[in-house]
Amino acid sequence: MRQYCPMSKYLLVLTTLPTEELARQLAAQLVEQKLAACINILPAMTSIYQWQGKLEQGTEHQMLIKTRQDCYAQLEKFILAQHPYELPEIIAVPITQGLPEYLQWISDARTS
Repeated sequence: MRQYCPMSKYLLVLTTLPTEELARQLAAQLVEQKLAACINILPAMTSIYQWQGKLEQGTEHQMLIKTRQDCYAQLEKFILAQHPYELPEIIAVPITQGLPEYLQWISDARTS
């Protein structure tokens, strides 16, 4: 019988990296360390932002990291240690609904 897991225990964490190669490396490390169940790396996009008083523009790859809330602190620490940016984007969005079997798979990835 499938265990019920409250939806709020899952997160979608967003971060960006300047190259696809760096995004792939970080994704593999996070999955190998069991800090994430699955990571999608989106194609290159243009980011426009203010940094240190100047308008900046650059190419980045968005990472969509599926994980559990109890992994967040370790995941954030790991991203900060590996990330090339002085101030990386790290945003966690609670997953409030989802296919129960998929969410259970996220939990199982932590222990398998």
